Amino acid sequence: MNWIQHPITLTGNKVVLVPLDSSHFPALLEIARQESIWEFMAIDGSPDKLLLELKAALLNRASGDQYPFAIIDRLKGNVIGTTRLMNIFHEHKKLEIGWTWYNPEYWGTGYNTECKLLLLTYCFETLAAVRVQLVAGEKNMRSRNAILKIGATYEGTMRKERARPDGTYRNTVMHSIIDDEWPDRKRKLEEMCKK
Repeated sequence: MNWIQHPITLTGNKVVLVPLDSSHFPALLEIARQESIWEFMAIDGSPDKLLLELKAALLNRASGDQYPFAIIDRLKGNVIGTTRLMNIFHEHKKLEIGWTWYNPEYWGTGYNTECKLLLLTYCFETLAAVRVQLVAGEKNMRSRNAILKIGATYEGTMRKERARPDGTYRNTVMHSIIDDEWPDRKRKLEEMCKK
């Protein structure tokens, strides 16, 4: 039995996270045409590769290995990005929030902060997770700063952790929030979302 029971919809003031399905693919493929999204990602965002990745995410949800979401702008009703719960280990009560990307128009607007509040609340308060990890490429300062801003703790850097599309290797920076820290982090995130 999967730890995460399908379907899940998480609703905030700005965003709604809905289970990813193929009806979201055209909008995501259109957003993905913006090269700035892929500067630090493990794929280059080309339509063929991205479509394979999105289809694989649906298969991985069925097996319980991931739970992908489409991120919807609640006010406008349009798809603005995607995120997922991944590296799911029910026996250890830990998982990762990752593969998050948005239309650059939404960068720095508070949508990601609310998205993380919804996901972390679900992980800690519904799943009773004891650890949620978040990772970013060492050179991806925008993502690293966003992770620190939500209250995650830096744990270290994994060297040459992932091959990049251009043949180079990415050092990956590891962060986490654990259940003992969650009440304080939740208050901080709620305050950030009010601004």
